[in-house]
Amino acid sequence: MKMITAIIKPFKLDDVRDALEDAGIRGITVTEVKGFGRQKGHTELYRGAEYVIDFLPKLKIEIAAPDDQVETIVDTLLQTAGNNKVGDGKIFIQNLEQVIRIRTGETGEEAI
Repeated sequence: MKMITAIIKPFKLDDVRDALEDAGIRGITVTEVKGFGRQKGHTELYRGAEYVIDFLPKLKIEIAAPDDQVETIVDTLLQTAGNNKVGDGKIFIQNLEQVIRIRTGETGEEAI
């Protein structure tokens, strides 16, 4: 099992969610986050005053998945979350040792 974490631009969420659903992927967690990478933020003008936005708004999507779905999820994220521009985001894949469904006590892939 793997935990797939993707950091994406907020306006891409609906496209990503629809594409994951079409690919048969169920169960995602979305968190609003702020951060920066190579994009490094930007400056904006408000009422004549210029100010720097260091941390940009992003969304973090987390998906616990069996090994056989990882490639499908990553391909779907790559196709739908990007614009071929700086700041499109990142995908992280980590091993997931154990999953336990609280309601039933199921473990492993059955709990996903």
